[in-house]
Amino acid sequence: MNIASFPFTTLSWSSIPKTEHKGETGIAYWQVQMLNDIRVRLVEYSPGYKADHWCSKGHVLFCMEGEMDTELADGRIFKLSRGMCYLVGDNNEPHRSSTISGCKLFIVD
Repeated sequence: MNIASFPFTTLSWSSIPKTEHKGETGIAYWQVQMLNDIRVRLVEYSPGYKADHWCSKGHVLFCMEGEMDTELADGRIFKLSRGMCYLVGDNNEPHRSSTISGCKLFIVD
């Protein structure tokens, strides 16, 4: 991994506004900090959220609270709960997320 140069930075998530992203069902709330080409996000999925698209972007995703399912285009489903993560590279298995109860995620991509 190559992380391009940027100065030491601290961040208070309370200072980052939330943006709303509607899913097929439910809503995702994103807080985003860009560091050159690296996007760092806190994401909250409302109860009943299901993504409205398949994603091929690579992520390092950590589940901070709640539970979620990540479905791969080949039909496999992975359940994540608090303290679990998944990692996937760009242009690998297309995936989409859903949650029954809601969850909070930390994502780097």
